[in-house]
Amino acid sequence: MTQVRETLSFRPGEVILYPGVPGPRDRVYQVLKGLVRLEAVDLEGNALTLRLVRPGGFFGEEALSGLERGYFAEAVTEVELLPLPKEPDPETLKALTAHLAQALAEGYRRIERLATQRLKNRMAAALLELMDTPLAKEEDGKIVLRATHDELAAAVGSVRETVTKVIGELAREGYIRSGYGKIALLDLKGLKELSQHKGEGR
Repeated sequence: MTQVRETLSFRPGEVILYPGVPGPRDRVYQVLKGLVRLEAVDLEGNALTLRLVRPGGFFGEEALSGLERGYFAEAVTEVELLPLPKEPDPETLKALTAHLAQALAEGYRRIERLATQRLKNRMAAALLELMDTPLAKEEDGKIVLRATHDELAAAVGSVRETVTKVIGELAREGYIRSGYGKIALLDLKGLKELSQHKGEGR
């Protein structure tokens, strides 16, 4: 008989994991529903999104190794999680390993963008990344993202005031349409070209 495991639910904005050494009750979690943000915060309160965990993905792998966690895990939307047992079965470990390898590759690309791209190009890449998350909805034939300027600043390693200026620039150039907490993507091809452009970082 297959053992049924209990799931955990979190509301938007709730912190799931805090930085620090994993405790005995910590687990690796698989996202069944919603979106989880892994975010580092410096002493001045500036945030940087390390990665987004979509349905099917895993986080909290420090529970297996005992290594110190350096990030917060926060529910971006309504989230449902499946805690993994302390000793996952081989198939689950295989899926976890594949996911972490993909997450590592995404992390390398994020570091490369921070080092080699201007903020405008990084913003285009971040908007395209959010298209594949529960924050994206189709409205009137366009993809609309529900994200604040603070969230976008954390995604690109900047501050809200600067991000607001870049969002305004992208809107004036016809790539997007920006409203309160919503961004409609009008020119996906143009955003993709911007996201691939290399140049001076920052």
